[in-house]
This record gives sequence, C-alpha cells and structure tokens, in this order.
Amino acid sequence: MKVLIVYYSTFGNVLDMARLVAEGVESVPGAEAVIRTVPELMPDEVIQGNDGMKAGRERQKDIPLVTDDDFREAGAIALGTPTRFGNMAAQLKNRIDQVSALWMEGVFEDKPAGMFVSTASLHGGQEATITSSLGPLMHLGMIPVGVPYSTQELFVTQGGGSPYGPGHIAGGNNDRAIDNEESAICRALGARLARIGLKLQG
Repeated sequence: MKVLIVYYSTFGNVLDMARLVAEGVESVPGAEAVIRTVPELMPDEVIQGNDGMKAGRERQKDIPLVTDDDFREAGAIALGTPTRFGNMAAQLKNRIDQVSALWMEGVFEDKPAGMFVSTASLHGGQEATITSSLGPLMHLGMIPVGVPYSTQELFVTQGGGSPYGPGHIAGGNNDRAIDNEESAICRALGARLARIGLKLQG
C-alpha cells in the first residue's frame, strides 16, 4: 500500500519532515512511502533574492510534482506545509483546490490523512494550521489522523509536535535542525497512517 506524502517547502524544512514521515511509513511491513511536492507560486525574483529560498529550491529540484494518479493510488495521505498565518501555504491549498474531478470520483473517501507543519517561532500557528486544514480533508471524505500520546515524545518535546500532528520550529533564520523529539513524532505519524491505511484496505 502506498502512503502519499505531499508537501510544500520554502526553505527545505518541510521536505526534511516529509522524509522522516516516510521513514515511519516504511517501518510498517507492506507500506511504501511516495514523496511528492506541488508547483511553486512565488515569483521567481522573490526566490532569487533570498539565499535561503534559493538553497531550498535547489534541494528540491528532483522531487516530482504530485499527479492525479498519485492521489488515486494512495491508501493514505500525509500533507506537509509551513504555516501561513494559521493556514496551510497557498501552494498546497492551490493543488488541493484542483482535485474536484477526483473528489467527484470518490478518490479520497475513507482514506486516512494526517498533517505536518513547520513554523519559524514557538507559537507560530502549528495547531491552528492543522485544525484549519480539517475542512478540506472532511469535504474530500478523508479520515483525519493525528499522533496519540502513546508517542512519548509528545510529553517532552521542547520544539514542535502535538496530538494534532508533527511540528517543527525552524527558527528565525529557518535553519534550526529538526530535533530528536520532532523527528520521532514525524515517524510516528507516518507509521500510524500506514497501519490504519492497511487495516482499512483489509
């Protein structure tokens, strides 16, 4: 069973989270992680004027764009995004806004879906971004999946992560490494999506 991990990342932090979620997926026998990104909407001159953004783009140049067939083939889906004032990034939302034909086919119904997010600051809207994204997931007929407190790192994280889903605090310069607790919570989401997806397929 394929677990589709669709993300948008400006500086590469959400890409790093996507890879950790993929590790969690692939720790579950019978599950395969598929990482995809979405088209950039930011003007090229903005990206070229920022060294961090340029480096982030370069890191992601080989990640394929998500296709309709990727959505069709997935047994579970994880969505990753930086926060944008308490909402998912426009780049990810724009791609979701284009799945109406798939929605009419019922492609997303009964598939588990989880969210992971990154912010610059400690109270940067991680939980708000995930909860505000539940609307599209529910409209598509998906089953929201979080990270339960059996994931012990939720009790001790000094960075991101909550029962709503994995989080990462990237810092003011967007260069803070993902710490051990944040990493473990990412893997936990991937593994849980894989387990639930396999059960629902069975």
